[in-house]
Amino acid sequence: MAVIRTDAILCTARSHGEHGVIVRALTSENGLVSAYVRGGRSRRMRPILMPGNLIALELRARTSGQLAGATVELITSRAPLLEEPLAAAGIEWVTALTGATLPEELPLPQLYDALSGVLAAIAAAPAARSWAGALARYELLLLSELGLGLMLDECVASGSRTELAYVSPKSGGAVSHAAAVGLENRLLPLPAFLVHGGEAELIDVLAGLRLTGHFIERSLLSGRRDMLGDARGRLIDRLERAVA
Repeated sequence: MAVIRTDAILCTARSHGEHGVIVRALTSENGLVSAYVRGGRSRRMRPILMPGNLIALELRARTSGQLAGATVELITSRAPLLEEPLAAAGIEWVTALTGATLPEELPLPQLYDALSGVLAAIAAAPAARSWAGALARYELLLLSELGLGLMLDECVASGSRTELAYVSPKSGGAVSHAAAVGLENRLLPLPAFLVHGGEAELIDVLAGLRLTGHFIERSLLSGRRDMLGDARGRLIDRLERAVA
């Protein structure tokens, strides 16, 4: 019987049977893992099995193809953040996206660290201006880790590395101001913080999320929308209200 003990970020928890829960959680060394938690619907376990929580996970499986059984202990709770609507929407979306789109048991330590960073930023300052940019960069990294990375280092039309202002919705390549003249309405705006880093205003974060959202929708969400519900819609709606 294989046994794995590791810290993990809980991404999704789905009821199974009368008492159990199937969880999907992201680990640093083992990637995304699925497991059955016996008694997961109990009053004691419900606060532990909340998306965004950092948990100590022990997995046991008899064969490699069998759904593992798991025992779970809480390390860090994100529950207090769920009282803030924007923070709750951010946690709901980023964990649902991760749980729905990553292949299982593919180690992605950089993505694990990035998700930890997004959740830590939300915990440090629930106001969206402090963490929404990190969430957009996380989406960009997720696309890259899945082999769908955007080419934002130079213009696909001219090769220029300066004044990059748009992205082609077809190729995912950056386009400079000069090369975009007359084509602006066909391109996606590229906010500077996605190229150069640093903090961003919420209006620029929304532009960044529309950019990453285009490629996530096109390449990752086919057949997975039921797993995500309207989590992204709630996030975008609350960010737009914050800007207004």
